[in-house]
Amino acid sequence: MKTVNHWIGGKTVEGASGNWGPVTDPATGAVTTQVALASAEEVDSAVAAAKAAYATWGTSSLAQRTGILFRYRALLDARREDIAALITAEHGKVHSDALGEVARGLEIVELACGITTQLKGELSTQVSNRVDVSSIRQPLGVVAGITPFNFPAMVPMWMFPLAVACGNTFVLKPSEKDPSAANLLAELAAEAGLPDGVLNVVHGDKVAVDALLAHPDVAAVSFVGSTPIARYIHTTAAANGKRVQALGGAKNHMLVLPDADLDAAADAAVSAAYGSAGERCMAISAVVAVGAIGDELVAKIRERAEKIKIGPGNDPASEMGPLITRAHRDKVAGYVTGAAAQGAEVVLDGTGHTVEGFEEGHWIGLSLLDKVSTDSDAYRDEIFGPVLVVLRTETYEEGVDLINASPFGNGTAIFTRDGGAARRFQLEVEAGMVGVNVPIPVPVGYHSFGGWKDSLFGDHHIYGNDGVHFYTRGKVVTTRWPDPSEAPTGVDLGFPRNH
Repeated sequence: MKTVNHWIGGKTVEGASGNWGPVTDPATGAVTTQVALASAEEVDSAVAAAKAAYATWGTSSLAQRTGILFRYRALLDARREDIAALITAEHGKVHSDALGEVARGLEIVELACGITTQLKGELSTQVSNRVDVSSIRQPLGVVAGITPFNFPAMVPMWMFPLAVACGNTFVLKPSEKDPSAANLLAELAAEAGLPDGVLNVVHGDKVAVDALLAHPDVAAVSFVGSTPIARYIHTTAAANGKRVQALGGAKNHMLVLPDADLDAAADAAVSAAYGSAGERCMAISAVVAVGAIGDELVAKIRERAEKIKIGPGNDPASEMGPLITRAHRDKVAGYVTGAAAQGAEVVLDGTGHTVEGFEEGHWIGLSLLDKVSTDSDAYRDEIFGPVLVVLRTETYEEGVDLINASPFGNGTAIFTRDGGAARRFQLEVEAGMVGVNVPIPVPVGYHSFGGWKDSLFGDHHIYGNDGVHFYTRGKVVTTRWPDPSEAPTGVDLGFPRNH
């Protein structure tokens, strides 16, 4: 059986805790790998390696950092098929989705390659007589990232490339459900020339997480995951004096107005709800149909959903793969089986789906629930699976009020031909990311990603300008040099004169 160990100080370090976690192939249900689960002492070792590396990396030149990142980007590009294969084997998503994940991660590496412009300071000269004021940004030190199972390569790449480009050193704690991609990312960084200890990977469960949150040498923590855990991460890390960005869960709505192109809206709803088996925080999980279009829209969504090919992620014919674990599969199915009792019309029930030859895999089909109430579990909870709920409203205003009443505020979208309605929506809706005829409005790398309300804890979004600001802190320097022609005039105890 394959074993995944830690990556500390530029080399593989065997797990010493005696605790191991199983890694399953979701398509077969078979345990294919064991991953080391770190003790607090092993986390200490990773942080110590990062702290030692920071002594020189934190003062390294921008040219050195960006040179390494350019080489890293080239290695990632050359090995993207290998990274995607690891993602498919352990997460289950189809190969095209896995390749797309790597491509989106590469965007942030490319942003980090251009960090020289992001770290430029400001200078004001002659603010007073021979007094200049400059603002600079400096790294924090050792920072940590705790990342989820659904994007085992992309989300780590949202964090550590920018962090190390800014001069920090990094300890990554990836999901123990699909750990192999993280190790390959670290190995390629070392091959690109990243000094030992600048990037470390420590695998584990809550023991490792809590050790990072409490560690006095960790200055900041980045997290992506569910809302309850994001709240815990934020509260615990902040109580220990750390800077925190903790991205939580979502219930993303797509508002469809009566004037919308319903074919385009149905295409978008299917791809956004069922892509990556719904295991993504930017999935559209609730469609809000306005006016009389509901029946026609649901029929178009059903027609498209019934044609989706479900199968192993490494089969080129597959359009959707299995869920990550059997327990998660059963949890998702429970929302569908309980929906009718809570007043929903079950248009498609995917709970009985199996794949021939892979009967032990974590399979579930596409489910579509219509006329769902806002009180139902299927609407209130983040299901994180291929389940799309449809709600009905009579007016645009009712639809926006429904969306804004949700405790989540991650992403949302509107489908309409009316520019005025779209403009109102982007200003009135309470969400951090908005799409106009775009179902999954994930920003490009040079804009920041993040939601509002219970979808984000902390003041900074991830990557983009917010990411640079999160991984650096500002310093203002006020300088006065006497003119060489002037002799000292003695001590002045008054306030500096500005004129």
